[in-house]
Amino acid sequence: MPRRREARPLAEHYGDLVRVALMAARPAGLQARQLVAATRLTKSQVERGGRHLRDAGAAEHLTPIIWRPRDGYLFSDEPADWIEYEKKQFRLILGRLTRMITGTLDPYLARYPEDEWAQLASAQLTGVRATLAQLTR
Repeated sequence: MPRRREARPLAEHYGDLVRVALMAARPAGLQARQLVAATRLTKSQVERGGRHLRDAGAAEHLTPIIWRPRDGYLFSDEPADWIEYEKKQFRLILGRLTRMITGTLDPYLARYPEDEWAQLASAQLTGVRATLAQLTR
């Protein structure tokens, strides 16, 4: 039996509740537990609303949501805040990609050095890894 996709209107509703709570807290941010209390949503629903806001906000050219350990989730008008957040996200992606390469792809290539798929993946991911490393600086 195929799995049903989540209802878009529900994600929009959660996103609206998260947006209203964050706007009310401006310029401060809210930690996840504070968003749960402010919206009366579950943590999972708050996360789903945040994902929707990131998707919809980008499409509508709204102020992006960032996250900082000390402030939690917030809307920031400062490009420096956006860059700091983006670099942290790139570091996370770079770490995950590096572990996949060293833990899976490199051993695969060591056992099957002539494998066309492994060679292609290695060549492509080497470029992605270099790009991500530059973006984290």
